[in-house]
Amino acid sequence: MSLLNVHDLKKHFPINQGMFSRQTETVKAVDDVSLSVEEGETLGLVGESGCGKSTLGRCIIRLIEPSGGKVFYDGADITRMTGPEMRNMRRKIQMIFQDPYASLNPRMRIGDIIGEGLTIHNLAKGNDRKARVFELLDRVGLGEEHYSRYPHEFSGGQRQRIGVARALAVDAKFIIADEAVSALDVSIQAQVLNLIKDLQQEFGLTYLFISHDLRVVEHVSDRVAVMYLGKIVEMAPSNKIYKEGVHPYTRALLSAVPVPDPSRKSERIVLEGDVPSPINPPSGCSFHPRCPFAEKICSEREPALVEDGDHSVACHLFKPATG
Repeated sequence: MSLLNVHDLKKHFPINQGMFSRQTETVKAVDDVSLSVEEGETLGLVGESGCGKSTLGRCIIRLIEPSGGKVFYDGADITRMTGPEMRNMRRKIQMIFQDPYASLNPRMRIGDIIGEGLTIHNLAKGNDRKARVFELLDRVGLGEEHYSRYPHEFSGGQRQRIGVARALAVDAKFIIADEAVSALDVSIQAQVLNLIKDLQQEFGLTYLFISHDLRVVEHVSDRVAVMYLGKIVEMAPSNKIYKEGVHPYTRALLSAVPVPDPSRKSERIVLEGDVPSPINPPSGCSFHPRCPFAEKICSEREPALVEDGDHSVACHLFKPATG
């Protein structure tokens, strides 16, 4: 059963110039993205920096208002919700942010940061609230002695654990993890990733895990969606993406992942040129200027996301085995 369904989601940022701030151009950060996340699964969302991953995550939870499209959570249309309705929805959907320090109020003690959601949603007060915060601190590997400390007194890994505890405080079932471990050392990344996986099993959580690091995504994801210049270009179960990735962009990303085995040599696919500007994307397939396999049709017509069983690819060179 799909817990989250995104249909043709768009986020276009206007560029205003001149004395009267007239709109002259538009940045298409997210452009007609459709995807679904099944209950209890982790969908990994990968792509280069600037491809629109974080903007998509924020549009889903309406931290940024989308320009078009629909987002359904458990059948309810998030994009049509009023303020009070959206406030209640945020009990069910929470976000873990990339920077574990910038996302924590430096003037608040940790107990108040984690317990703030309990107060806002009238879930617990007084001693009950404090007991709930102690329980959450223990569950993410911290202790009661941390309750009265401030964010600057913690390491990066500990701050991210506080961010995880805050997301769990209101009993959220869907969590968007936006580059949740990219700011951490590799050894600490493993600890936080294992914590995230353990909590998923314990609380039946569903994740949208956003990252540019394909090694991390492989470790935690059931399915993977690859994003390029505001669009999904390939989506499939994790094992298929890593073993049978079809889209030239996916294959280039996979070839850049280090192989921890000196006896194995992987052929690196080097992409020429820079990522095109989302202000003025190329005609046809947005990847064609950098694609080593591009043909004439690639510059003339935009490819649709074609489904082949549980594998979807947006590439003119992809020939489905079925249908």
